Amino acid sequence: MAWFILIIAGTFEVAWAIGLKYTEGFTRPIPTVLTLSAMIVSVWLLSLAMRHIPVGTAYSVWVGIGAVGTVICGSILFGELINLGRLLSIALIIAGIIGLKLSSAA
Repeated sequence: MAWFILIIAGTFEVAWAIGLKYTEGFTRPIPTVLTLSAMIVSVWLLSLAMRHIPVGTAYSVWVGIGAVGTVICGSILFGELINLGRLLSIALIIAGIIGLKLSSAA
């Protein structure tokens, strides 16, 4: 269950990272409230997952999910470039996440 919570926490991290773009420097009220809410939920879920997953593993996986998800969403939503270098970097992040999961005691 802790890993499921961590994945959801990472998904909320993607939501707030993308949400930052829509806040336009926290000048738009509704996107700002939604983004800040996603931040709170993301960190709260991360803290729950850390009850059962080592802190280094949980934090690294959370950041990895956020980074990969934000790159993918940035490409889809904002037309950000995806090239071979970015794809290889994403693959390395995913490999690291899988490695952390496989080597974790939780």
